[in-house]
Amino acid sequence: MLMSTGIWSFEAALISFVVSSLIGSKLIPFLVKVKCGQTIKEIGPTWHESKKNTPTMGGIMFVAGTFVATLITCFCYMMATEDFMINRLKIAQVFGGFIMAFLYGVIGFTDDYVAIKKKKNEGLTPKQKLVLQFVVAILYLIVMRIFGDDTKVLIPFVSSSVDLGIFYYILSAVFIVGVTNAVNITDGIDGLNGSVTMFVAAFFMVMAGVAGFVGENIFCAAVAGGCLGFLVWNFHPAKVFMGDTGSLFLGGAVCAMAFALDVPILLVLVGIIYFIEIGSVILQVSYFKITHGKRIFKMAPIHHHFEMCKWNEVKIVIVFSAITFVAGIGTLLLFLFGIVNI
Repeated sequence: MLMSTGIWSFEAALISFVVSSLIGSKLIPFLVKVKCGQTIKEIGPTWHESKKNTPTMGGIMFVAGTFVATLITCFCYMMATEDFMINRLKIAQVFGGFIMAFLYGVIGFTDDYVAIKKKKNEGLTPKQKLVLQFVVAILYLIVMRIFGDDTKVLIPFVSSSVDLGIFYYILSAVFIVGVTNAVNITDGIDGLNGSVTMFVAAFFMVMAGVAGFVGENIFCAAVAGGCLGFLVWNFHPAKVFMGDTGSLFLGGAVCAMAFALDVPILLVLVGIIYFIEIGSVILQVSYFKITHGKRIFKMAPIHHHFEMCKWNEVKIVIVFSAITFVAGIGTLLLFLFGIVNI
């Protein structure tokens, strides 16, 4: 089974990588032509001024790559094996997850577009974005329920589950929106979000493969390959940024992976960088208000703190990616030894 899923995941990752990287060669000149340049916040790092007018909305690359790769590979899988009929509901859940991620990407695209029109680093209002994000999260949870999901949550280290009833939907919606925004916040320097999310997707890909969930395996591989294709153009010095178009899509995608495998709690481990990033913002803002102007970090999110500590962007990406890799390997070992089940 592992060898079989490995073939499909390799195909999905390769197709997504090729599609994403090739689209970049045409998309970037187009974005430059139509003046879809990134604006820099006045309160942001002053050294990022050199990035001004770098084209944004580059997340379109891996959104397209993920869709094409998932569609083609799932079709090939359907043609090659009778297992498709057995796993058709699981594959339907995969496309439900992609649609959720895509809708988050649409919210991000709208935010980017409005910001470009205003020529400010402000698109939709925070309230507008939150309302839209909760609507998408709730719709996704309803679809998952239709496809057979229950209201039980697996507790990783005790091999048991708890039925949360109606609270499952409330907590899950808050979790999805929170994680999506955490992934969005992680997008702050060249190559960071793409690299971290590539490793998160790779972890879920392996986990799905070991468990024999081919559909989830294909989707995760497609996201990982798409991120790698995007990094061809986004690694420092970036020729394009993913924008909220990409970061919100990736946030929705990692949530879809975790929920499809029924292990959303594991995102806290393998996606530890996301939680460190959003945690640094919450701590900074809270401490600033409580102390009337004092700060814990030189700047939040925390990747800007390290920039102000004279770390270059490549070093930050390598260290944060390494932390994600180690967290993923550690979580995978817990799964392989039966400490964590799905």
